[in-house]
Amino acid sequence: MEVAPKKLLTIGASSSQNSINRKLANYVAHQVQGAVANLLDLNDYEMPIYSIDREKSQGIPALANQFKQQIVESDGIVLSLAEHNGSYATIFKNIIDWGSRIEGKLWEEKPLFLLATSPGGRGAKTVFEAFQAYWPKKGANVVAAFSLPGFHQNFSAEEGILEPALKVTFLEQLAQFEAAITKATVA
Repeated sequence: MEVAPKKLLTIGASSSQNSINRKLANYVAHQVQGAVANLLDLNDYEMPIYSIDREKSQGIPALANQFKQQIVESDGIVLSLAEHNGSYATIFKNIIDWGSRIEGKLWEEKPLFLLATSPGGRGAKTVFEAFQAYWPKKGANVVAAFSLPGFHQNFSAEEGILEPALKVTFLEQLAQFEAAITKATVA
């Protein structure tokens, strides 16, 4: 019996085409055995800035529903957060603001591997911790989490995580994510 590949929704939560978070998310998704990665470009989901008045007068944009549908159709999510001034990138914040207005919990309780990276030594820890503090209330089932400081010193597209201690931590989290996806797809 052939096992269908696991479908991973992969998000580098930045609008930059050269985003280090997009690179990290894509790398991680391709490390998951038996998975197919769907790398979202958030620029394809650019919508008017969310406001309750706009929602009341115009409704929820079709792009917000399309973003939510991507979540629904996935078996798991790999999300790497960019940090802009200690918070989410504007494009990501706007997408999740609109998406959270759709019925049900935005993240659908899908197994989520939360990542964050930055060129600096904190690895986008502020936004990383903010996501973990709030979004589980909205269906973010964070089963694995990894923050990579010093992206340019500690990551290579060919070799992945370079620093030995960080690599050990990453591989432990990757194993947890793979186990959660397997359990979710078997159930």
